Amino acid sequence: MRFPTSALLPFFAVYIAFQVMASQSDSQAGKAIYDAKCKTCHGANGEGVQAVAKALKVEFRHLGSKEVQSKSDDDLIKASIDGIGKMKPVKGIPEDRTQNLLAFLRSLAKK
Repeated sequence: MRFPTSALLPFFAVYIAFQVMASQSDSQAGKAIYDAKCKTCHGANGEGVQAVAKALKVEFRHLGSKEVQSKSDDDLIKASIDGIGKMKPVKGIPEDRTQNLLAFLRSLAKK
C-alpha cells in the first residue's frame, strides 16, 4: 500500500507557515538588540548616523546595501560583535541571541 503524497501537503503548509512566523519573531527580537546596541551609530534603518561618521572620520555603508548583505552570516555576526575598522566590540549580546540580530540585519536588505 502506498501513502498518498497529497496527504502530506497540509503538513508542509503548516511547517512553512511556522518557519515564516519564527523568522519574523527572530527579526523582531533582533531589532530590540539592534535598537539597544547598534542604532546610536548605525541609525534606525541601518543608514548610519552622519554626525557619528563625521566624528569618527569614516563612511558608513548602509547595512542593507549589497556590499554588507553579501557577507556570510558568520562574517556579519563577527563584525557586529567584535567590531570592524574603528568600530569597537559590542558587549552584552548573549551568544544565543546573535541569530536574532542577524535576522534583523538581513531584514534591512535593499530590495
